Amino acid sequence: PTLACPARTLVGGDALSLSIAAASIIAKVTRDRLMAELAGECPGYGWERNMGYGTAEHREALVRLGVTRHHRRSFAPVRALIGA
Repeated sequence: PTLACPARTLVGGDALSLSIAAASIIAKVTRDRLMAELAGECPGYGWERNMGYGTAEHREALVRLGVTRHHRRSFAPVRALIGA
């Protein structure tokens, strides 16, 4: 993306840089905590287990429970359900 400061991508950066590896761990732990909170707010989707990945359990819950405001509209199963 266009940024206000110079930047370069580093494929596999978490294996090459301790700061990138640390940021990656922090991001994943934060995501997991947010997904656990979301599971409490919207039970039945398995977010506490799938951490936002499109598992079979989650796709079945989408059909059974419907789409929430938290679902990405770009996720193909959600798009199909909302008719986008």
